[in-house]
Amino acid sequence: MEVGILFMLSLSTLFLSGSHSATFTITNNCPFTIWPATLTGGGGSQSSSTGFELSSKASNTLNIPSPWSGRFWARSQCSTDATGKFVCATGDCGSGQIPCNGAGGTPPVSLVELTLASNNGQDFYDVSLVDGFNLPVSITPQGGSGDCKASSCPNDVNKVCPPNFAVDGSDGGVIGCKSACLALNQPEYCCTGSYASPDKCPPNTYSMIFKNQCPQAYSYAYDDKSSTFTCSGGANYSITFCP
Repeated sequence: MEVGILFMLSLSTLFLSGSHSATFTITNNCPFTIWPATLTGGGGSQSSSTGFELSSKASNTLNIPSPWSGRFWARSQCSTDATGKFVCATGDCGSGQIPCNGAGGTPPVSLVELTLASNNGQDFYDVSLVDGFNLPVSITPQGGSGDCKASSCPNDVNKVCPPNFAVDGSDGGVIGCKSACLALNQPEYCCTGSYASPDKCPPNTYSMIFKNQCPQAYSYAYDDKSSTFTCSGGANYSITFCP
């Protein structure tokens, strides 16, 4: 199950010795400013930057020591309100500041999830739409050994979002698309309760909307076979929004 890649690691695994540092190059290919953010899972220390502004066509780099497990996402349509609080129309983490300081993005939000192994071991990574979609995104290994394929959600799911799943912006346009779990909150869509196994929770009509747009991305919780990627040998990673 997709959440197991990142947030079910034991603390003993997360803090093994023999770390190296992976460089993440985060690029904004969108025609507007975004505010990327990071969240460390498994009880680990947060990265040196948990949120920053990134103008169109700009890039920023983060160095993250391994072992590490966490996620990246981008916030959009952000501003400072009359009280001085920093708020975003999508992906807001509720910190009231540009850094998210250990808080996650509010769904619907497109996620890049990654576990960096210690001792140049095997990293696991994916693009996940289990929490819905706000922006197209890709992750591409740089260097490393093994399969090391890129994973991407290149298409704008908002354009085909069912009306009852859509989040509208201030101009009336769709700025986010909820997953079926988020929108309907039913066990058969969330893969919970009696549906908490791959054989009891297959793809559904709604998850296939996401899958058809982004075949490499997680469309629901048990979408592991086509959506989990690996790379060994201490790779660096490029994350691009609006690839």
